[in-house]
Amino acid sequence: MTWKPITREAQVEEIKELSFNKPQLIFKHSTRCSLSSIAKSRLERSVGDDNLDFNFLDLIAHKNISQKISDDFSVYHESPQVLLIKNGECIFDESHTAISMDEIASQL
Repeated sequence: MTWKPITREAQVEEIKELSFNKPQLIFKHSTRCSLSSIAKSRLERSVGDDNLDFNFLDLIAHKNISQKISDDFSVYHESPQVLLIKNGECIFDESHTAISMDEIASQL
C-alpha cells in the first residue's frame, strides 16, 4: 500500500475525478491520537486492494482540507476516519476501531 499525501485543497477535487475510474480511499489521520495511529497501522498491515488508491490526510497539519472533505462529501468529521469515494461520491465511511480493510473491501 502506498499512501498519497493530501496537502492541497485542490487534491480533493482531483480525488473526486479519479474516483470515476478507480475508487479512492481517504484516511483522515490525527498525529496526536494513538487510536488513529493504531487504525493506520492496521490498514498498513492488511493486504491492500490494487483496485483502490490510498490517500492520506494529516488533519492536524491540514485542518482546512479536513473540513473541505467533510463539507464536500457530507460526512461528519471524525478522527481517525476513512472515506471511500466512488464516482465522485462518498459511498462508505467509518471511524475509530471500526476501520478495517475487510470492511472497505466489501464495499468495492
